[in-house]
Amino acid sequence: MAELKNYTLNFGPQHPAAHGVLRLVLELDGEVVQRADPHIGLLHRGTEKLAESKTFLQSVPYMDRLDYVSMMSNEHAYVMAIEKLLGVTPPIRAQYIRVMFDEITRVLNHLLWIGAHGLDVGAMAVFLYAFREREDLMDCYEAVSGARMHAAYYRPGGVYRDLPDAMPQYQVNRLRSKSSVRRLNENRQGSLLDFIEDFTQRFPKCVDEYETLLTDNRIWKQRLVGIGVVSPERAKALGFTGPMLRGSGVAWDLRKTQPYEVYDQLDFDIPVGTEGDSYDRYLVRMAEMRESNKIISQCVQWLRANPGSVMTNNHKVAPPPRTGMKSNMEELIHHFKLFTEGFHVPEGECYAAVEHPKGEFGIYLISDGANMPYRVKIRAPGFAHLQALDEMSRGHMIADVVTLIGTQDIVFGEIDR
Repeated sequence: MAELKNYTLNFGPQHPAAHGVLRLVLELDGEVVQRADPHIGLLHRGTEKLAESKTFLQSVPYMDRLDYVSMMSNEHAYVMAIEKLLGVTPPIRAQYIRVMFDEITRVLNHLLWIGAHGLDVGAMAVFLYAFREREDLMDCYEAVSGARMHAAYYRPGGVYRDLPDAMPQYQVNRLRSKSSVRRLNENRQGSLLDFIEDFTQRFPKCVDEYETLLTDNRIWKQRLVGIGVVSPERAKALGFTGPMLRGSGVAWDLRKTQPYEVYDQLDFDIPVGTEGDSYDRYLVRMAEMRESNKIISQCVQWLRANPGSVMTNNHKVAPPPRTGMKSNMEELIHHFKLFTEGFHVPEGECYAAVEHPKGEFGIYLISDGANMPYRVKIRAPGFAHLQALDEMSRGHMIADVVTLIGTQDIVFGEIDR
């Protein structure tokens, strides 16, 4: 009989199931993984050092490019850290807008995750379904900030501007007939809030469709149940947060345990798993989409009933209105100083964290009183999760490694930074 010997295999860095530029060195016994060694740093951009050479305001767009699937959630932690040191509280309307877009971002993240995870495991259709809804939410990003991905919409002291009164509409062209444009524009006749409300009303049925495709699918369960089991104790010891931690049965969510903005005034539940396997983490994320939808709906109702300012009136931190800037010398000076020199943040250090779609995303910020951060340290959830890949994959087959990378929902922008 032929003698079997262990061998080492390179998985990536170009592998489409690696969710970024990950190089995994797998030690195999036949097809069974004995050890997995992640090699990272192939996308290293030095974001933390770049942020230390720019003014506080100029670094906001860098945050979008960390986890480039959860753009506004990254911005949120950064502007919260600056506001902590400045002692500035954004207006209540800005807080509701931030929470609404945090949850829109969570749904965006989970839609990409379920589509990509499905593709990794071999389910093609769910990707097409998920991207159908994702397009609508990307349109919300575009309507409010002008950009479909890297929004730079959150600012220290509030948000860039209030929600628009009209949604962009499709135009007739050689690819779209009048009748198809009329159908596409049906829910775009009102404001952005009307469009988001329409989305929240039809989204639960969309999640039902994804679940019909996957939840009781025999092949899906064979590929996920019992794969990558992590006990609650190990999950905590490995630094898991977000759905990875809650999938193991630990009910920890910063929105409930350390509420920020207006989360303590909203009604929602925290889904928790029982087995700690890939299938439980799938169920937790599906339930999270439903809960996020509930939060978005509550924010829409409040924002519709409560107009007001979306930016602090402290013009040392926030730019004055353009009408004032064009007609008042003092406001022109404020505007000029803010966008050339930036604002000076008092000496001190702080840590601000948000419940990012992937887990706890935190910013540790040190200021020495200058107009640039002295030190920025980013606590990225995916970085902590990736270290567990070795432990999670031991004893599993090569095909299960792809499932495990999918269940971790890793994105390399935040891991390599």
